[in-house]
Order: sequence, then C-alpha cells, then structure tokens
Amino acid sequence: MTATSDRRLSTGSVEGASRTGRPRPDDVADAPPPVPPTGRASRWAAAALVLGLVLAVGFAAGRVGARSAGPVRAALPGSAAHLGHGPGGLEVSRDGWTLALDSASLVAGRPGELAFRITDPTGAALTTFQENHERRMHLVLVGRDLAGYQHVHPEMAPDGTWRVQVTPAAPGPLRAIADFWPEGAPAAVTLGVDVPVPGRYAARPLAPPEETVLVAGYTVTLDGGLRAGESNQVLVWLGRDGRPVHDLQPHLGAYGHLVALRQGDLAYLHVHPAAASRPSSVVAFGVTVPSAGTYRLFFEFRHLDRVHVATFTVTV
Repeated sequence: MTATSDRRLSTGSVEGASRTGRPRPDDVADAPPPVPPTGRASRWAAAALVLGLVLAVGFAAGRVGARSAGPVRAALPGSAAHLGHGPGGLEVSRDGWTLALDSASLVAGRPGELAFRITDPTGAALTTFQENHERRMHLVLVGRDLAGYQHVHPEMAPDGTWRVQVTPAAPGPLRAIADFWPEGAPAAVTLGVDVPVPGRYAARPLAPPEETVLVAGYTVTLDGGLRAGESNQVLVWLGRDGRPVHDLQPHLGAYGHLVALRQGDLAYLHVHPAAASRPSSVVAFGVTVPSAGTYRLFFEFRHLDRVHVATFTVTV
C-alpha cells in the first residue's frame, strides 16, 4: 500500500492570497510534472539532515513497511490531527453541537453566499469559539466526487451566523465541513452537511495515483506508506525551477497543512505537520487513516505570499 499523488489532478493556485490567504477552487494542471530533481535515497538523506536522523530512519522503515507485512507504528513528534474520536465531517450533529445551514444560494461558476450557525442542544446559536490554528472557523468545501476543493474562513456576526462568499466549481452536491473549537470544550469538533448546487451533475472519476504533481510551477512530491489504523509517516517535498524551496511561509501557524478525505463518505482528517523551528523543502506529517480505501490528500502551502494546494490520490 503506497501513498501516491495525482498527475492529472485538479490543483489550486491562489491568486491574490496576499490579501485573503484562501485557496480558490482547483485549477487543472495541463502539463505533466517533471521528474523530481532528486531520487528517493537522496530525499531520505536530506530528511536526515533537515528533520533529524531518528525521523528519517523511521520514515525509511515506513517505506519498507508499506511494501511488507510488518507494521509501522512510529508517530511523528509535534503532529496534530482530530484523531481522538475517529474521522469527522460525517455527521451534522455531534457532542451536542449542530451545523445549521441558514442559506445557500449557490450557482456553479458564480460567487454566492453561504450562511450557517453552530447550535447547542437547546437550538441556540453558539457565539464563543476559541482560535484553532489562527482561526475560529475553518470551512472545507468539496464536491462529492472530491473535486473543487476550497478551504475558507467565514466571518461571524454578533448573532452567531457565519457567512462566507464561495464559488462552486460545478453543479451537484457540495460537501461543507466545519472545523471549530467551542469555547471551553475539551477538543475541536468537525461537522458536515451537503449543500445543493443546481444543474446537471456528472461525477468526475479520480485521476490515477502518482507520486509527483506540478502546481503553479512547484514540483510537489509525496513520500510515505499508509496503513489503516496505524500512525504513518508522510513527507511532502517542494521544489521550483529544479531547486528545493527552503523559504516556505507560515500558513495558519504552520509550514503546511494536510486535509484527507475518504472517497465515498468523505470522512475528514485535518493533519498539521511536525513542529519545525524554521522552514525547509520538506514538511513531515503523522497520518492515521481509519480504514482501507481511497483517499484524496490536499496539501496546502504558502510561498511568496500565495497559498497553493497540491492534491494527491492515496490507496490504502
């Protein structure tokens, strides 16, 4: 079982992210990505220098374990994900909180407003949220066929109504996944709801797995094997113009973010990287997927004041 990426996938390059920092809907990469500038053995050696020998050796074991019967259980230090209660985004209500959709007048290809509230068991709108990764609300939008990924940050009115302008990429059911942390709650909560986008819906098949994608001139390579129910080490390498990108900028408090969505039910995992004191050309994640299946991994990174999204297909 290997973690691979999508050569013909939709990728997000954000124009004007210096103003908003929000990825826009995916744009299709027309040209195939070039061969990564370094081989896997060279990347392992680089990881030993950048991330530390213990992490690199553990990652190498993960690559071998992905092709053998032996389990790989080492976890990356400093990684963070909503893994304590299994995958999120499958329910509209959980732990007493409900995602209540107020309005959604959306048309494919046109900007429209999405409004919603988070309500408590009495039906009252929640108005007190604590910041989680520099925002009080993270909203992920994606089609049921896992196309048109967007990660946006709505603004809340005094009455607890969250509003955001979004542009659906295509007609069909759009999944809205709200990731938030109620003030005083022991952990973050993730809820999901389907939002209709009128028009003829034609599900697009997932592109085949590949290791490397090209996003707005960046070569992005995913290394690592995934086993269901185990902590897996995953490295994402970035290059541009044949050279490593060593000067990533913080994006929502980290040097990269990884959202995983399971094909079929769109079970959601939001993974943050191992703690890093400085940027480098490699970003390390600890990922635990709940079951066998096919996943889409959306890697967000910020460079030169723009946010980009590289999308990978992973078969577990």
